[in-house]
Amino acid sequence: MAIPFLDLPAQHVALKQELMRVFSDALDSAGFIGGPVVKDFEEDFSAFVGAKYAVGVANGTDALRLALIAMGVKAGDRVVTVPNTFIATTEAISQAGAKIDFVDVDPDTCLMDPNRLEAYLKRKFSGTQADRPSAIIPVHLYGQCADMDAILSLARQYNLIVLEDAAQAHGATYKGKAAGTMGHAAAFSFYPGKNLGACGDAGVVTTNDPAIAEKLAMLRDHGQKTKYYHAVEGCNGRLDAIQAGFLRVKLPHLAMWNNLRRQIAEAYDSAFGDIDWIRLVKVHPYNVSSCHLYVIHSRHRDQLQEHLKNNGIATGMHYPLPLHLQKCYAHLGFKHGSFPEAERSGAELLSLPMFPELGIDRARQVIDSVLAFSA
Repeated sequence: MAIPFLDLPAQHVALKQELMRVFSDALDSAGFIGGPVVKDFEEDFSAFVGAKYAVGVANGTDALRLALIAMGVKAGDRVVTVPNTFIATTEAISQAGAKIDFVDVDPDTCLMDPNRLEAYLKRKFSGTQADRPSAIIPVHLYGQCADMDAILSLARQYNLIVLEDAAQAHGATYKGKAAGTMGHAAAFSFYPGKNLGACGDAGVVTTNDPAIAEKLAMLRDHGQKTKYYHAVEGCNGRLDAIQAGFLRVKLPHLAMWNNLRRQIAEAYDSAFGDIDWIRLVKVHPYNVSSCHLYVIHSRHRDQLQEHLKNNGIATGMHYPLPLHLQKCYAHLGFKHGSFPEAERSGAELLSLPMFPELGIDRARQVIDSVLAFSA
């Protein structure tokens, strides 16, 4: 039996009546934009994360972009992140008017390397004012939180803003602290394939800072607190009420879904840990990952992917070409070798099926097919 990389319809079978009720209620009330459903979801999600505020926005990219602007990032500023992330992270920087910079990642975790970040900051702050960053975006990649203690310590030392890119980290923790509560703000995506996915696009920003939350609420709604009175120039970045309703239906199931993901990840870890041609992504013992993706590395990646395809198993790649080598960023001047660990990861990574409904039996089929591959 073929095994998909992701099976979104399977999640909706048990929830279909509740989801349809959300849509029916919206039709009956014509409550499509804003209103109590959005407010209720914001309160539910802030409580789930443990942040004081959650501000719903149209999508994860808007969450990143509007958070940067609300936190004070402006045209000409410099923001540093990692090159092995989805382009939304850097699009948000550019769209906020800032300049993109990168630091390489830890080879074991694929997360921002605090040692490389420290070396970068020392170099930048010994140069001109224009070279100095004003913000850091650590990416909680694959569901594992970055080393936030080290990153926040450096941010305090250099007086920098920290925005968590938590698009893959719904329900993840770092030393007992939830993703979305450690930086000045955090951006979440509810793209359908996320651990908590809408039935369309949606996003949210969490923060403990009331000023950031207030600015975000204005920015997402054309810069207005009161209709037709605009304190700042904003945009149409509002969270759909229907999507907020769908997310309210799903949120109570998220902890269980994450636990099912972790069981699958544990089975994969146990099976692949001693194979010499597979390199696993290390999860630190103080981290609890949301297991959004399960990624392995192999020098035989392309052959392994073809082998799995021939056995009816779909796979993915997150992300094969680091951002500093993308054509759209050629003007930044980075070359092959600029960030070797991100480049090595991109050349070797392969994402295996990972979703709650996969189940252990089908996960074992994936395992058996991987083990049957002759490297």
